Amino acid sequence: MADEKLHKVLARSGVGSRREMERWIKEGRVQVNGQVATLGDRISEGDQVEVDGRKTPLIFDNQAERRVLIYNKPVGEICTRHDPEGRPTVFRHLPPLKEGRWIAIGRLDINTSGLLLFTTDGELANALMHPSAQIDREYAVRVLGDVDEAMLQRLKDGVLLEDGMARFTDVQFFDGEGANKWYHCVVMEGRNREVRRLWESQEIQVNRLKRVRFGPLFLPSDVRSGTWKELTVKEVNSLSKMLELKPKRAPKMTADEKQKYQRRFKKQKARRQEGN
Repeated sequence: MADEKLHKVLARSGVGSRREMERWIKEGRVQVNGQVATLGDRISEGDQVEVDGRKTPLIFDNQAERRVLIYNKPVGEICTRHDPEGRPTVFRHLPPLKEGRWIAIGRLDINTSGLLLFTTDGELANALMHPSAQIDREYAVRVLGDVDEAMLQRLKDGVLLEDGMARFTDVQFFDGEGANKWYHCVVMEGRNREVRRLWESQEIQVNRLKRVRFGPLFLPSDVRSGTWKELTVKEVNSLSKMLELKPKRAPKMTADEKQKYQRRFKKQKARRQEGN
């Protein structure tokens, strides 16, 4: 088989993100066949790789499965794998994997709920997060304050935030009477707290924020807060085709593994926010 870049193989094998792997290689923490690796090294299936002195099982492209989960994140969870403050993370409720790891596609801040995607495939994650893919994100937002048509137009035309211009590609009234109203708004980027900051630039308070769509994928009504649902092979292949990625093999489970997986799926409990 063709060789592959070392940092990509390590990321696919669940050691860390591609960025982390590049940093670890620069720091001299990775060895290939007994030699300290350098950034840009390529490896193939016969090579022995150690990270921090420990032999690391590797998953090459021809062995990789492409799985995708939709998770309905509750308020109160954070999107890092481990938190030094001990706060709950989105990863602790996901189904376990025999190999590799779940990769979060983008992030939601601790006070934002809704659709969060996970995949086992770094190539798919990078394709969905790369700006060139032009993937839009739709949010349902409940705001407090007086919103008029002129304000909505300003938000669509663009507002200068501290990190540059930002705008909604679309924003529509959805529901509500009185001071609190629901809007649906769409952004093309995944900048930190972008939706909140856009509304706050107009002196409007955001008191609920939920992501309901990521590109072609909507949050299904049967995926309750704090629970997940895996995309079918057909849905994953359709997503791959949209991103112009080659399809990868479907996950294989033994009868016992499938039974355990289905039990775990059925035992999920809805959590509106962490602790519920």
